[in-house]
Formats: sequence, structure tokens, C-alpha cells
Amino acid sequence: MSGGANQNAARLALIAGNGSLPCQIADALQQTGREFRIVAIKGEADQKTRERAQVELGWGEIGRLYKFLKSNGCREILLIGGVSKRPDFASILGDFGTLKRLPTIIRALAGGDDSLLTKVIRLFEVEGYRVVGIKDVAPQLLAASGVLGSREPTDEDWRDLELALKATRKLGELDVGQAAVAVGGRVVALEGAEGTDSMLERCADLKRNGRIRGRGQSGVLVKSAKPGQDLRVDLPTIGPKTIELAAAAGLSGIAVEAEGALIAEKDDTLKKADAEGVFLVGFDGGQCSEILDP
Repeated sequence: MSGGANQNAARLALIAGNGSLPCQIADALQQTGREFRIVAIKGEADQKTRERAQVELGWGEIGRLYKFLKSNGCREILLIGGVSKRPDFASILGDFGTLKRLPTIIRALAGGDDSLLTKVIRLFEVEGYRVVGIKDVAPQLLAASGVLGSREPTDEDWRDLELALKATRKLGELDVGQAAVAVGGRVVALEGAEGTDSMLERCADLKRNGRIRGRGQSGVLVKSAKPGQDLRVDLPTIGPKTIELAAAAGLSGIAVEAEGALIAEKDDTLKKADAEGVFLVGFDGGQCSEILDP
């Protein structure tokens, strides 16, 4: 499925992993009239994405992928959606086009997650494609600056927000995670390989067990990109489930970097935040002293 013709932009290929984001991006592109094609990653893309995709390809079909991009006139690429696991070597031994590029692909599979994402981008760039980010094609889906919902943070919330932000900066320097939680002036959780959802579930357990103390709703979740992170891929993301888990953990609110984080299902996320009494804040530039003047 594609949007109407737009002569001012190259046709875009959405290479779609799991989750609801690929379809949300497709909807946003249709509203702007941007031409696009969807390539669903086999074993990752959900049913709705597969139904809208023009082709579904596995890790070993990179030759077919490049043929599809060429035949459809796609010169720009957006990598969107999650990938649940790194492909193993057996899964990439596929068509001739894949085998021809195998040395480059093997190098791309080495190193940490950031290294992998950077090298995946290079795999396309060396073939002459331009890899873009959400900011380039659907900036309306990114977090804006300021208080985004109906609830305002308290002075204590601002202090916890700043502390959690400092913690995410340290995490980012170590290439560990993108999120942290601070409650009552103390960092109580750091995101690791388990991801944000599991971290919030852990916070809820800690609160139930009395390891985190606080009256009523208290504490802030901060999600922030790693220093120097390529924002074309792996943007910090929140959605309705993030709100649900933050509320279950008894947190007061969530803060993300303005124009540096994605709000999935934006309308539903904001409505759920208001319903749960959880504030949402977009802070500017990652500078603690310039978040906002409470």
C-alpha cells in the first residue's frame, strides 16, 4: 500500500520489524502523500504489517531485497519496528545476492547493538541508498517539548526527573540502556537487556515488597537516547503499555527527549496518561538545567 504521488521526495521503503509502529508510520506517510513500499521482515512483522506489505523477506534474501528496492524505485529506506533477536549465520545463508555480500554481512553481525545498527545502515549506504529517520519523514510522531498531558509535575517530580536523566546519561556512556527510574531523590532502577517494560514491572514488585517507599504516586521514568546515538534507528519509544506499567509501578510521570523520542499510538498514549494521572514531559536538548522552569 502506498500514498499518493509526491514528486519532491524519493520513494521510501519501510523495512518493518515487529510491533505496531510500521503501520503507524505507513498511516502518517499516507496522510502526507509520500510514496512508499513496505518490506516485512519474515518472522518479525505482525499480521497487520504483513497484510499491508508488498513483500515479505527473510534474513537470507538480501539479494531479493535489493532487487525489490530497485524495481520499485525506492532510493530511501526507513528501518522501523523491533527485531526480537539477532540473526544467526544459518539464517543468512540464502540467495546469491546474500552470498555475494556475505563478508560484509558477517562483519555487521559483530559487536554490540549500536555497532550492528550502524553497520546495517552502511550495508544500504554502500549500495547507494539513503537511510532516513522518523524525524525526516513523520516528525509529528515524535515527542514535542513541554508538558504533553493534563497533569503538571510537582517540584519533587522535577528533582526525580533530573536525577533519572543523569542516570540515563551514564547508562548511555556504557552502551547499556536508555531508561532509568528515580523515586524520592534516589535512582531505583536502570534499564538493562530486559528492556523498559520489564524494568517497570520490576519497579512494581519492589514497591509491593516495600523496597521502594513513597506515598501515593511518586517517581519518574526517563527515557533518553544514548550520547552520540544515531537517531535514525532505535529511538527511545513509549506507548500506552508504558503508561500502564508506569501507573502500576506507582510512578508520577514519564519524561522523554523532545524530538528525540517516539510516542507510539500518540493519541491513545496521551489519553491513557491523563486517565491514569501520569504526567508526560518532553525536555529540550537533554540539558538538566534547561528541562523546563517548574
